[in-house]
Amino acid sequence: MELLSPAGNVEKLYYAYAYGADAAYIGLKKFSLRVKADNFYEDEYKKVQALKAQFPGRRLHCALNISFHDEEIDALKANLDYFKQYPIDAFIVQDIGIVPLLQKEFPNAQLHLSTQASCVNSEAVKMYKNMGFSRIVLGREISIDQIRRIKDSVPDMELETFVHGAMCIAYAGRCLMSAYLTGRSAQSGFCSHTCRWNFKLAEDRDSGNDSSAPHIITAEEAKMMAQSGLLTIEEEQRPGEKFPIFEGEDFTAVLSSKDIRMIEHLADLRDAGIDSLKIEGRMKSVYYVAMVTRAHRKALDVLEGKITDEEAAPYIAELENVAHRESTTGFYYNKADADKTTTGASDSKYQLAAEIGKEITDAAFDTVYTEGQKRGVENQKALDEMHPAAREARLKDYEQHPDRRIIPFEKKDGWYMYECNAMNMIRIEDDIEFVSPEFCSLTIPAGEWEIIDSETGLKMNWTCDGHPTYLYVSHKLPEATLLRTLDPDYVEGKIRDTGR
Repeated sequence: MELLSPAGNVEKLYYAYAYGADAAYIGLKKFSLRVKADNFYEDEYKKVQALKAQFPGRRLHCALNISFHDEEIDALKANLDYFKQYPIDAFIVQDIGIVPLLQKEFPNAQLHLSTQASCVNSEAVKMYKNMGFSRIVLGREISIDQIRRIKDSVPDMELETFVHGAMCIAYAGRCLMSAYLTGRSAQSGFCSHTCRWNFKLAEDRDSGNDSSAPHIITAEEAKMMAQSGLLTIEEEQRPGEKFPIFEGEDFTAVLSSKDIRMIEHLADLRDAGIDSLKIEGRMKSVYYVAMVTRAHRKALDVLEGKITDEEAAPYIAELENVAHRESTTGFYYNKADADKTTTGASDSKYQLAAEIGKEITDAAFDTVYTEGQKRGVENQKALDEMHPAAREARLKDYEQHPDRRIIPFEKKDGWYMYECNAMNMIRIEDDIEFVSPEFCSLTIPAGEWEIIDSETGLKMNWTCDGHPTYLYVSHKLPEATLLRTLDPDYVEGKIRDTGR
C-alpha cells in the first residue's frame, strides 16, 4: 500500500518524503480546499523538482479540489503554463467540469477523485472509471465491508482512504457553518473549524422554570427534548447566533467529531483492497507531518515483514506526542463510532524547537572556528589593556550578564556541528531531544551540546527564531533530524484557547 502524506508547503514536502511517504499531496494557490495552508506558488516549482530528484520514485499529487466557478476555471486556464512546471503525477479533483481540460493539458497525469465527491458505491466508481479516473479517494462515510464490495466490483480501480487526522461533522466536509459564522467558506478552502469552538446548550423556549434552579429530567423526557427540535447551541463569543441540535432514530446532529486513527487496523484495510493510505493535515505542522508519516511507515514495514511489531511500537507510540484529539475508527467498523464527539483543539505536550540542517565540515567549520578564536583573542587583549578598575567592572558585568561574555567554542573530538533553524526558545542549560527518520528519539543532556553563533563562532546561552546558529553536539545526527522541547504552556487535560 502507498503511504500518502500531506504537504502544505515545500518544507513539509521535504519532511514527508524524508520520513517515509511514498507520495505527498500539495495544493496550489486558489485551487485547493486548504487555502490556509501555505500551498505552492511563484518559483517553488524549482524546489519541488529538486526534491523529486533527491527522492527518486516518490510521487506528487496536486489537489484541485474546490468547487469551481466560471471565473475560477478561467483562472485555472490562465495558469496552465505555470502548473506544467511542477512534476505532478496526479490531480485530485472533485469538480468534473475541469476533467476534460486536465486530460487535454496533462495527458501523463492521473486523475484521482477527491473525497469531496462522496464516492461510496461501486456504480459511481464504474462511472468515474469511464470518465478516466484511475483512483477514488473514498468518502469518509464508508465501511470496510463496503470498500471490499467496491474492490470486488471494480478490481482495477485504485482505492485511497483516510487513516489518520481530523474528520468533519458534515457529510464529506460540505459544511456551511464556517461560512455562516465567519464568512470563510469551507468549500473555498477557508474552513475556520467553527465546530471546535466553545458552545453552550439551551432549550429555545421559555420553560416557565427558574433557569438557575437545577432540574433533573427523566430518560423519557430527555429523549422527547432531544427529538423536539427545541435544543440549540450558542457559541460563547457570538451570543444570539443559535444552531439547532436534533436526535433522530439513527443519528444525532451535533458538532465536533473525534479524529480518525486506523494505524492499528492497516491489515484490515489492505485485505479490503485499499491501495493508498492517506494522512490528513496539509494545515498541520512540520512536526506533525514528520511524526505521523514516520509512525505509519513503520506500521507498513511491519505488514511487509521488514521489521517486527516490537521495533515499530515506540514509533507508533509517538503519535501521542503529536497534536491530536480523542480518536475513533470512524465509519470503518460501526457507524456509532463515527457519532462519538469530543471538544477542544488538537494539542501536544511537545513543540518543534528547531530543524537541524546540513553538517558544517571542512572549510566551513574552519572558517567559523577561526572567527571565534580571533574574537576571543581580541577580547582578551582588550581586557588586558584596560585600566584595572575598568577591567574589574567589565568582568563583573560579564558575571551579571552572562550573555555578554565572549567565549569562542573549542574543537572537541567526536562532536559534530549542524545548521540549526530555531523556531522556539532553546536554552543551553536544558537537555534536548531529537527525533529523526533513523531513530525514534535521542536525548542529549546539558553539557554535551553547545549553541554557536554561525557568524562569530562564539558560544551562546540560548537561541530562538530569527537567530542564525549552529548546534555543536556529541552525537552524529542523520538528515532531516528535528529538535523538540516540552511546551511550557501545555497542561495535560486542559483545552487551550489558541484564538480564532
